[in-house]
Amino acid sequence: MTSIKIDSASSVRQGEEIDLVKLNDFMRSALPDFEPITEIAQFPGGYSNLTYLLKTASRAYVLRRPPFGAKDIKGGHDMGREFKILKALQTSGYSKIPKPVIYTEDEAVMGCPFYVMQRVEGVILRAKDAPKLLNNVSPEMMRKMSEALCDNLVALHAIDIEASNGQQPALINIGKPEGYIQRQVEGWYKRYLASQTDEIPAMDNLASWLKANLPVEGTPTLIHNDYKYDNLVLNANDWADILAVLDWEMTTVGDPLMDLGTTLSYWAEANDGLFEKGFNLSWLPGNLSRQEFAERYAQKSGRDVSNILYFYVFGLFKNSVVIQQIYGRYKKGLTKDERFADLIFGVKALSKKGVKSVESEKML
Repeated sequence: MTSIKIDSASSVRQGEEIDLVKLNDFMRSALPDFEPITEIAQFPGGYSNLTYLLKTASRAYVLRRPPFGAKDIKGGHDMGREFKILKALQTSGYSKIPKPVIYTEDEAVMGCPFYVMQRVEGVILRAKDAPKLLNNVSPEMMRKMSEALCDNLVALHAIDIEASNGQQPALINIGKPEGYIQRQVEGWYKRYLASQTDEIPAMDNLASWLKANLPVEGTPTLIHNDYKYDNLVLNANDWADILAVLDWEMTTVGDPLMDLGTTLSYWAEANDGLFEKGFNLSWLPGNLSRQEFAERYAQKSGRDVSNILYFYVFGLFKNSVVIQQIYGRYKKGLTKDERFADLIFGVKALSKKGVKSVESEKML
């Protein structure tokens, strides 16, 4: 393979430090056999929840906490819910997850709830890695990787959400599948209005179109809601072998095509703009196209994807709102991360793409 290394952490960003003494005191009191943490680093990827690497003398763990200044945003930053989902998945028969270790609501440790899970060591491919991969990974390998990504989404949607073994409640209980699509459309538009900083007519137009064209809901499944390359840990010796899926923060139950649509909205292609390519390295030669991805998903799952345009457009709309929320926090001074300064241009780019897709009646 190319020079991409095992996913690694670096120094903690200023203002996002963790008090090592307080964390060790908590871990020692909660888990007496837990080795003392000797080192804390931070994983650089992502715009949402913060992820840290914890090292002890013999093991490595990952700590997840909400971003600073995010107390006004619910759902995607609920650490307890994410931890419970991982615990439930442990008993579901689906093995491609990091093992959850402990969760606490005690804000005395670091001012917010957080949880710790075991680290799954492997390669995580981020959009910024595309230049390294362009001339070093064959189109044939990229094809296998994108097919594996698609097939694993099918496997996620095949998990029995009704099953319960007594230790954990059935996964069906993590959400309310009835009316899920309508609640999502209305809910994300409310979030947009609450975080709005600029007048963007395309956002209002998309919200109106999504409300007016609500589809009949399919049989509910578990849906990850943030499924793409950089939320997968790949085997360093075989990148088509997925070891774990990460970032279960937005997981729920509902129509699986909502999940597929979100994945396709991240699925950049060669003709997309620079902002869209920043989401995913799926534009590299060999990857399935959005249409090929949808067709493979239909073949493997047996589901009808003839109305995939609706779910793709919803994915673009939802991504626009998420970006708007992050940009809104930056504008309020709640985060100093300069990566967020130009995100408003992303909101405009994705919403424009959504409008054009509706007008052309195909995924653009």
